[in-house]
Amino acid sequence: MFDIGWSELLALAAIAIIFVGPKDLPRMMRTIGQYVAKARAMAREFQTSFEDLARETELEELRKEVTGLRNQAVAPLRSLQQEMNKPLAIGGGGAGAAAAAASAARAEEEKRAALDTSGLSPEMAEAVREAEAVEAYGASDPANAGEAAAPPKRDEV
Repeated sequence: MFDIGWSELLALAAIAIIFVGPKDLPRMMRTIGQYVAKARAMAREFQTSFEDLARETELEELRKEVTGLRNQAVAPLRSLQQEMNKPLAIGGGGAGAAAAAASAARAEEEKRAALDTSGLSPEMAEAVREAEAVEAYGASDPANAGEAAAPPKRDEV
């Protein structure tokens, strides 16, 4: 690590004995050993944290890959489920289904094309909304649609 030879270690020991003294030399060596141990522990913790970070990054990449594979495997099932959830037309299609689809499209357009009540007073706007609600109810209830369109007949005596 430091590339220190035996002769250099012998020179360091002689200098330490001269400057520190033989009495305090064991205490100094113990203190140096504690600092070296702390430095090694810090280096080991640093290395461990980098290894954990690398492992978490790999795990995140694996999670993304597994999610992608799962989505690819489940996509056909989801499309099948969507097809099954579509409403079925009575009569199995044909002209009746086309007429029902056209009727539904017209109803959606009428719902979206509500009257503009921006220039009206609040009372008038409320009356328009109520009239639209009554018309929508009459259109959605086929049994009452004929009654709502035709005026009630009086019995003549």
